Amino acid sequence: MKLFVSLLLAFFSIYVTNAQLYRPVDEKSSVKFTIKNFGVKTGGYFKGLEGSLEFDKSNPGKAQFDISIQAATVNTDNNTRDNHLRKEEYFDVEKYPKITFKSEKVVSKGNGFSVSGKLTIKGTTQSLSFPFTAVAKDDGYLFEGSFEINRKDFKVGGNSMVLGDNVTVTLSVFAAKK
Repeated sequence: MKLFVSLLLAFFSIYVTNAQLYRPVDEKSSVKFTIKNFGVKTGGYFKGLEGSLEFDKSNPGKAQFDISIQAATVNTDNNTRDNHLRKEEYFDVEKYPKITFKSEKVVSKGNGFSVSGKLTIKGTTQSLSFPFTAVAKDDGYLFEGSFEINRKDFKVGGNSMVLGDNVTVTLSVFAAKK
């Protein structure tokens, strides 16, 4: 009887939520950033995307995103700069190997969605909200969006006369069914 009730509850919860579980596919995704350095926009990207996403386009309130990237993968196409960014003053990748985002709320907004959650970089967590789109593709979804943060809010780099404070992050995350 317990088995029957458990199976019935499991079936009912799947039927009611209708949300599918997905995992980000690092090779088909990009996490890019741009920042002004000496007044000129420069940028790079991260790899090592992992985590899980629960998403149903018709019921965004049930969505949950829990994703991270490997901070040590920072790449600006300049090895000297990349090694400097991995050190304590910037990302301190030995102590803080991952940058994480965990959603708290997802809602429909216009032709897309908006997600609110917590971004953690270098042990500092800040609330963040940004718009995104979700397009069905190859038995998964392509999630795209961008947001701006102040690097100093996350204790990344100190005061600088040449490095801008605001960083624009652009996401293109392909997630496949688990």
